[in-house]
Amino acid sequence: MLGLSFSYRGRAVLNDINLELHPGEWLALLGPNGVGKSTLLRLMAGLLKPSVGEVRLGGERLERLSSWTLGQQIAFLPQNGGYPEDLTVEEVVSLGRIPHLGLLGRAGKADWEAVEWALQQTQVSGFRDRLLPTLSGGERQRVMLARALAARPQYLLLDEPTNHLDLHHQAEFICLLAGLRAQGIGTLTVLHDPNLARSADRVAFLSAGKLAALGTPREVLNQHLLQSAYGGWVRVHEVEGEPVVLLGG
Repeated sequence: MLGLSFSYRGRAVLNDINLELHPGEWLALLGPNGVGKSTLLRLMAGLLKPSVGEVRLGGERLERLSSWTLGQQIAFLPQNGGYPEDLTVEEVVSLGRIPHLGLLGRAGKADWEAVEWALQQTQVSGFRDRLLPTLSGGERQRVMLARALAARPQYLLLDEPTNHLDLHHQAEFICLLAGLRAQGIGTLTVLHDPNLARSADRVAFLSAGKLAALGTPREVLNQHLLQSAYGGWVRVHEVEGEPVVLLGG
């Protein structure tokens, strides 16, 4: 995205954002509540149009691409997307293939291979025949990620995917995201906890609608930046060469 700004009902939400997501890269997006992180993801997914600037995919502006093309190349997992309660896990994951289906809407061999690949990648193939309400929160989150992956996208946009997960399932999910690098998928993930971003390749930090910092986790997760954004009670300590963000002393 180049020089991207966005306003809503006359209120500036994002201002002059320049950011690039590379194939095979995991980019974590951090920042306080209300600074425009979710809005930025929706702009990158083509769900919103920038007030100023542009978002490009493969050199082409998003607004010039069809919704089918965008659905094939970009998968977006919103923060509160909900899930269909009357479908099995496999049926939910197969919905990710909709952008690739022809006029008749019939899934072929390649589609079912993509569904199987997504089930395996997210380790949910063992309960493919179960209904989503019978799964735990962590399992449902992996299923929704599998649905996004079934599209075999070039880019994956995730809005706080670890929200409402316990520590065990957060760790599982972060490991899963880190493993997507080998598939060549560029992943942009909004995270609430800065410590979860330590495994990312790069970290982008939004503050007051602007890109306040962009670099490696070690460069961005520093006490000066985090205190200016969250308050003086934030502390950053180094543990085995890695920054660890703590509250208080």
